[in-house]
Amino acid sequence: MTTKMYQEASASATHVAIQLAADADRYEALGVALRASPPTGVVTIARGSSDHAASYFAYLVMSRTGQLVTSMPMSLMTLYRAPVAHSRILAVSVSQSGRSPDLVGPMQAFTDAGATTVALVNVEDSPLAEAVGWTLPLHAGPEKSVAATKSYICSLVAAARLAATWGQHADLLQGLKTLPAALTAACTMDWSAALPALKDADRLLVIGRGPGLAIANEAALKFKETCGIQAEAFSGAEVQHGPMALVDTGYPMLIFALRGPAQAGSIQLARDMRQRGANVWLAAPGDVAERDLTLATTDAEDLDPIAAIQSFYLLVEAVARARGVNPDSPRHLSKVTSTL
Repeated sequence: MTTKMYQEASASATHVAIQLAADADRYEALGVALRASPPTGVVTIARGSSDHAASYFAYLVMSRTGQLVTSMPMSLMTLYRAPVAHSRILAVSVSQSGRSPDLVGPMQAFTDAGATTVALVNVEDSPLAEAVGWTLPLHAGPEKSVAATKSYICSLVAAARLAATWGQHADLLQGLKTLPAALTAACTMDWSAALPALKDADRLLVIGRGPGLAIANEAALKFKETCGIQAEAFSGAEVQHGPMALVDTGYPMLIFALRGPAQAGSIQLARDMRQRGANVWLAAPGDVAERDLTLATTDAEDLDPIAAIQSFYLLVEAVARARGVNPDSPRHLSKVTSTL
């Protein structure tokens, strides 16, 4: 059985290449505008997988420029009518469909108040695209599986492009050029060793840190929505506080040990959790001897999360099928959720 989720996830490299070949002038013009008039604050507005992509954008901006970025609860504006400051704000929204009212409403309000508003959106003629000043298309193509895959990866790429162009980060700009090849390589990583254990799991911790926390959150969401596994994501630091009480013998854990300053701590965490009896799956690059799952790398460390989630998507799709679940049609879920 070849699911839509598998087909769409496997097509990510193609659509990333399409995105990277498009809209360069638009990104550059926005970058010039942001450097000429730096925002006094940055907010992101998104839900679900899109919010995980927004948190990746926030990490890149905060770690490289020092500009603080806030994930804004939409209900502050849609329900509580809070007097949110609009002056010289950069508001960045992320969406596949661009049709959710709780996303469109706040972005329209920011635009009307004179803020710089940006939508990373897959549907270019959507209400969200019409509500903002700058539209950065994802170019992910139609996505028929309820579980977002290629649109999420394209959202991460658009987020990296925006951060890189705004900050003129040469390493990211160069790394993006070879990202399609890295994604193709990520699709060849064999993660099937984790399948037998995950097939029967009913709970799971997913751990990441730094830019890897965004994909840990995404992985936990996909375990929940496609497999029915109660998966929770934590940072490698936070899990050593209260969540540690959950860990007992055989407790399954997926730990992403990406390259960068957090990698050594993530590897040590895997060792510690194994000593506590946890069933740890350590995902790390090929030079980490203790790895259980091999991560493809990119030409820029901060882009590695994009390759990591590519490999993960193919695993979680296989886990869902092994559990007798159709990942294309998770129960109780639809492609567009309308909330206020």
